[in-house]
Amino acid sequence: MSALFTPLTIREVTFRNRLGISPMCQYSSTDGFASDWHLVHLGSRAVGGSGLIIQEATAVSPEGRISSSDAGIYYDEHIQKWKAITQFIRQQGAVAGIQLAHAGRKASVQEPWNGGKQIRSVSGGWDTVAPSSIPFLNEDAPPRELDPSGIRKVIEDFKAAAHRALQAGYQVIELHAAHGYLIHEFLSPLSNHRTDEYGGSFDNRVRLLVEITKAVRGIWPESLPLFVRISATDWTEGGWNEEESVKLAQILQKLGVDLIDCSTGGLVAHARIPAGPGYQVPFSSRIKKQTGMLTGAVGLITSPQQAEEILHNQQADLIFIARASLRDPYFALHAAEALGDGQPWPNQYLRARH
Repeated sequence: MSALFTPLTIREVTFRNRLGISPMCQYSSTDGFASDWHLVHLGSRAVGGSGLIIQEATAVSPEGRISSSDAGIYYDEHIQKWKAITQFIRQQGAVAGIQLAHAGRKASVQEPWNGGKQIRSVSGGWDTVAPSSIPFLNEDAPPRELDPSGIRKVIEDFKAAAHRALQAGYQVIELHAAHGYLIHEFLSPLSNHRTDEYGGSFDNRVRLLVEITKAVRGIWPESLPLFVRISATDWTEGGWNEEESVKLAQILQKLGVDLIDCSTGGLVAHARIPAGPGYQVPFSSRIKKQTGMLTGAVGLITSPQQAEEILHNQQADLIFIARASLRDPYFALHAAEALGDGQPWPNQYLRARH
């Protein structure tokens, strides 16, 4: 059996293979509610054979949405539709995961296909928040610096969202601490200029993520995995870097985090990112080797052979694909055929297998 199609057990959850669908925003919600688009989008990739389906960045509060069309899990009323989707995913033999997120200063923007620009509160958007009053783009309105009560609310919002996620049937939570959103904004000295206990030193900058992790792990069952996605580097001088990522992973490991999902960038618009096939794999490899933690590799991983090589070289434990799965929802089934593995096809599709 190939490495890619070897099952993986984390805590009491077994993934049928090492292929996960990376969270990808669909901008197809109204007031955070799931739509039939989400059922078809997520469900088709479960039918397509992937072992783990992680739902898009799902806001823990209305103000934490990237856009007004973002998915949310900040109302109890959100649970019912998400539960129907997780049940379908599990019926297909896949594990349902959810990425909990707060967009911070990158919130209140148009959908990408509408330009992606910030929408000011006077034009139907909302005021954004951040560790410091530094906008993402020069033309953006400066965000409001979170005060202690605002920080406590963020932590409680993540905790409440985790509780709803459990009720909705998710088996994996991933905390979104990457791509320039709120938690990442606290981590990086480029966006965090605070002088209190949440700014300055490394220990202070990671404090919000530590407190969120403790709050979520405190109510998330011991039997279920907890992941954290980080941007392992800002690709910018003076920003968050891979040495700090290793230190952070060691802290999170002690708090009950099971896997670090290794992405990069997103904090500053001017970063020069040397994107290419597997360009983020060295970060997952380094964290895995230096901490002993499970890691996930993501970023321009587009072929079964490439994924297999990463796992064979012990550079990661899970392979996350994103755009490749948009092009081919059945990537896992096709990858199994390419690698000579017997990944089961849905009975309804057997007539088309050969």
